[in-house]
Amino acid sequence: MPKGRQKVPHLNAPLGLPICLWLELTGLLFMVPWVMGLSKASGLDNLGAGGLSWAVHLDSLEGERKEESLMQQADALAQAAGLVNAGRIGELHGHYLLVQPAGHRQAMEVEAMRQQAEAVLARHEAVRWHSEQRLLKRAKRSIHFNDPKYPQQWHLNNRRSPGRDINVTGVWERNVTGRGVTVVVVDDGVEHTIQDIAPNYSPEGSYDLNSNDPDPMPHPDAENGNHHGTRCAGEIAAVPNNSFCAVGVAYGSRIAGIRVLDGPLTDSMEAVAFNKHYQINDIYSCSWGPDDDGKTVDGPHQLGKVTEAALQHGVIAGRQGFGSIFVVASGNGGQHNDNCNYDGYANSIYTVTIGAVDEEGRMPFYAEECASMLAVTFSGGDKMLRSIVTTDWDLQKGTGCTEGHTGTSAAAPLAAGMIALMLQYEDHHADWLTNEAGFSHSHQHGFGLLNAWRLVNAAKIWTSVPYLTSYVSPVLKENKAVPRSPHSLEVLWNVSRMDLEMSGLKTLEHVAVTVSITHPRRGSLELKLFCPSGMMSLIGAPRSMDSDPNGFSDWTFSTVRCWGERARGIYRLAIRDVGDEPLQVGILQQWQLTLYGSMWSPVDIKDRQSLLESAMSGKYLHDGFTLPCPPGLNIPEEDGYTITPNTLKTLVLVGCFTVFWTIYYMLEVYLSQRNMASTQGCRTGHCPWPQRSQNSREVGTELESVPLCNSKDQDGVDSENGNCTTTSSFLTPELLREGDWNLSQSSKSVLDCPQHQPPDLLQGKDGQIC
Repeated sequence: MPKGRQKVPHLNAPLGLPICLWLELTGLLFMVPWVMGLSKASGLDNLGAGGLSWAVHLDSLEGERKEESLMQQADALAQAAGLVNAGRIGELHGHYLLVQPAGHRQAMEVEAMRQQAEAVLARHEAVRWHSEQRLLKRAKRSIHFNDPKYPQQWHLNNRRSPGRDINVTGVWERNVTGRGVTVVVVDDGVEHTIQDIAPNYSPEGSYDLNSNDPDPMPHPDAENGNHHGTRCAGEIAAVPNNSFCAVGVAYGSRIAGIRVLDGPLTDSMEAVAFNKHYQINDIYSCSWGPDDDGKTVDGPHQLGKVTEAALQHGVIAGRQGFGSIFVVASGNGGQHNDNCNYDGYANSIYTVTIGAVDEEGRMPFYAEECASMLAVTFSGGDKMLRSIVTTDWDLQKGTGCTEGHTGTSAAAPLAAGMIALMLQYEDHHADWLTNEAGFSHSHQHGFGLLNAWRLVNAAKIWTSVPYLTSYVSPVLKENKAVPRSPHSLEVLWNVSRMDLEMSGLKTLEHVAVTVSITHPRRGSLELKLFCPSGMMSLIGAPRSMDSDPNGFSDWTFSTVRCWGERARGIYRLAIRDVGDEPLQVGILQQWQLTLYGSMWSPVDIKDRQSLLESAMSGKYLHDGFTLPCPPGLNIPEEDGYTITPNTLKTLVLVGCFTVFWTIYYMLEVYLSQRNMASTQGCRTGHCPWPQRSQNSREVGTELESVPLCNSKDQDGVDSENGNCTTTSSFLTPELLREGDWNLSQSSKSVLDCPQHQPPDLLQGKDGQIC
């Protein structure tokens, strides 16, 4: 055996199983490139990046349309062009994809193959048309913003818990951003110079009622708290893609501000705020109200009702006759067991009352519940859950951005940015009830969670509803005792068809009950209203913090839980005392029922529901579809005027001056008339004459007190006569009669003076001038 070579044992032995398998696997590995080339050439889904391919449309030379014949033609054409037939393109008859075989990847080979294929395809008589396939760049249809805090705005697009947001991105993708709409934030001011708000700021819709000037810029305060309005404005209309903070839900809308909460507030100022620039501003966002302490019953002033009148005027005449939209927060008194039906703004028929749910869809600890709440949207919850990220002021300690906006104050602006169309929200803790019209409502969430997609799709096909109609019952005197729980006082009122005949009211929207009840502890009362269908509304919930001893005096509760139901029938009000203290019994003195609704029948409401549901697919959400919209009314701007403290001081001074001048003038007239009366008496009797002083004679001022005779005798001698007057009469000739100055020409008599003295000397004790 040669040196250096190692002997291989069992060289002539048959191959064992492991070696055979190894060789077979090796052969398969060599075949993989060829197999892969075939597979790539035989399917549309496995084309290599950068490979040549052509789409061709073939005609059968023999006029046959059978797929087998066309497939054979495609195979022959591909072979002639140096390509591989990858098969038919989808379901397109006669369309095939011809691809470059695997293995040709050098630049020169690829270019030669392109020229060859183009030459063959261009002159082949079976090819109707051909097109080389190019790689296309396509972007996923999703919204991307460079605002640094947008990824944390879970209420707009919740990546952590998909679906727990307001579902607005699909609306944005269709270029619906609130363009052409103006939302005004009625609050403590709006910092409109900050870069997230400045491009969308509407100066023509803004005003400062606290300082009585057009600029609603917030003023720094000791508590660093005047940032509330700016945060709400950012939620609505913060500008996107400016590399700053966050994005607004309606970032294409205009945003205005009315500063009214940073100073003394009256009913008249609220009324002015609600109607300020109401032909410019479409939506009024109001994240404020009476104290949420569980014991306050307040709202539009119960005597003047100026604010309520302003709300009514806004929904009738605002927005060119289409009506201003007032969005109010339901309140943050949940920890005090407060109820938003004790808030006169939240239970008004002219407002959209919005509550809050947290990121998990639950009612937060601060949220209030009530029968008058229309809907909820997202806000912050407890400390373990995320709050709302929005724009902030950069004054004092502000940075221009915040991650801590919360409360129903944060929910109402979101609703103002969407407008209300509710979607039932599943919450096992909520008391959902479906009314006779098919609408589901809960005291915790209203009619459901606002959904921007459903809102905008509904708006595309929405037509105006009929005019509001109403019915008011007489004041029902009761004077009945309110029993303790579990018993209750029930009073009824039947609304007949004849009662509704004049107004035409058929279906309900709001139902209001005005009550006067005396009770030593107001918070112990519970009031429930039952509509004719049996739908129950807890209009007055007990409040443990409310110990007011005055009860209710003409306080109005309201509910929307009977929306769409028939108006005719028996309404039942149930009242009971749920307190545990042995107090004096309460008395229901009187109550009154008010129904608001329309002439729509239940069938009309069902038809509108069906129409809305048909639009939820998005088929109308494009620029090519629009319904004719009637022109708005040309209503002039009613620019109210607010009396400022300086103006009030000026008016008081003017008033005081007017009073003083009036008194002075009256006194002057009185003294003049008295003087004239004295002169008349002097003509008929002796004129008493005061002694002259030496000083007066020296300065020559005694003319004012020298008696004056009316005439002389014919000889120029003074005649003695008692009918003399002092020269003071010369000062007020208008008070003397004309006959006193005209002497008869025919009279020859003269009047005598007591002494004969020259008038220029005026000397002597009793000197007179004739």
